[in-house]
Amino acid sequence: MKNIFKLGTLALISLFAITACNPQDSSDYALGEMPTSEQLDFTVTPSATKPNVIEFKNTSKIAGVATWDLGNNAKGKGESITAEYPFKGDYTVTMTLYTKGGSASITKTLNIANDDMSLLNTPMYNALTGGASNLAGKTWVFDQYHDGHFGVGPVADTKPSWWSCPAEGKSKSCLYSQEFTFTQIGVKMVWKNNGFVYTNENGRKKLAELGYTNSVVPGDGDFDVAYVPKAAYTFSLNESAKTLTLSDGAFFGHYAGTSTYEIIKLTEDELYLKCASTTESGNGWWYRFIPKEKNVKPVIVIPVKASPLSEDFESATKKVNFVYDNMGPLVDPFYSNPAPIGVNTSSKVFLYQKTSAFYSNIYFDAKTYKFDLTEQNKIKLKVYLPSYNDYDGIYDVAGSWITINKLQHQVSVKLQDSSLGGNAWQTQTEVVKANLATDKWIELTFDFSSVSTRQDYDRIVIQFGGEGHAAPGIFFLDDFSFSK
Repeated sequence: MKNIFKLGTLALISLFAITACNPQDSSDYALGEMPTSEQLDFTVTPSATKPNVIEFKNTSKIAGVATWDLGNNAKGKGESITAEYPFKGDYTVTMTLYTKGGSASITKTLNIANDDMSLLNTPMYNALTGGASNLAGKTWVFDQYHDGHFGVGPVADTKPSWWSCPAEGKSKSCLYSQEFTFTQIGVKMVWKNNGFVYTNENGRKKLAELGYTNSVVPGDGDFDVAYVPKAAYTFSLNESAKTLTLSDGAFFGHYAGTSTYEIIKLTEDELYLKCASTTESGNGWWYRFIPKEKNVKPVIVIPVKASPLSEDFESATKKVNFVYDNMGPLVDPFYSNPAPIGVNTSSKVFLYQKTSAFYSNIYFDAKTYKFDLTEQNKIKLKVYLPSYNDYDGIYDVAGSWITINKLQHQVSVKLQDSSLGGNAWQTQTEVVKANLATDKWIELTFDFSSVSTRQDYDRIVIQFGGEGHAAPGIFFLDDFSFSK
């Protein structure tokens, strides 16, 4: 009776060295004659201490290379091979012998009389399933909050050298909805995926050939393909070869055309796999999973500290690294002072060019810390507003909420939380110095002591001429400082 994988049965295979003579030494082999099944035979020998551990040995009349299909989704190669059958049942074992003349196969039915659950009580089984006592099984998901949980490279490599996914790099696809629950009793695997799997163009074409034709392009690119898993699958864990095979064509949420995965690492907290793609020859894919209950977004504690800043723009070595946001090509952080008189006789200043963009500014991000505004809450600048700018022209505005459509005689400084991205303006604190005189250097102090208890700010924005309108302008600033 043929039983390829009864009740999810799996085998742990131990391969032994080939002990027979080299087939090239055989006169039968040298003749190149086609072997027949009548010339083949193998023995089936249970272990004296564990009858569910079976040794198979090639005893054929002719020499050749023996390969084995052990009837439980496990395969092997060698003159002798040992397999473990934890569950009772009938298993069809096939040995195929390859010679120079061809190949032939012989099949025998192996009957396992009783279950032997002790064969599943191993470190790898227990790590994967949570152990026999864990009747609910153990659920694994992509380790989405850490770099390198998904990647691709040459299949012969030891790591995904072409591309490695950063933390949350596929959050706009269906990849992180994939869940895989492994249960030791019954060797069962339940796959949940919210109705979609992820793949690339070659995988999409192959899935379409299999009947899965509905696909969409998610925000992260490539394809989410409509795919509903079966109610349950089985799995085969080969501890000697370190492979994990899913039954019935199942795969780990990303389609690469295979159901067999190399186990790179398997512990209580990590399942790291690699597979050889059959949809793209030579490509390997890497997947790192973590127990579902441990898939928690890390809380990154950013220190709050006082770190005084100052920049006089005299040296080519920057002390404060300002970033330019929609600034013009004339911007120059080491520009010759256009009016070295009055309160600012320094040689170099910052030339600020506002473009016709609605929102134009320069900013500084602390990156590794938040501002301690209890210790430092004053930003000082020297500014120069040329009279040759067009302060009277009417320009386009970003929308009806903008009530000023002219270039303003003003400078504003804003404190923002950079982690909010494009929404940083929503929680910002802004201090505006308006109606400033032209053609003279002016010293300004922007006082943020009113928000000294805030600990979320890490960005300083400097903006000349107002915002929300398309009026361009040239301005100058010097002697920036952020201190007490």
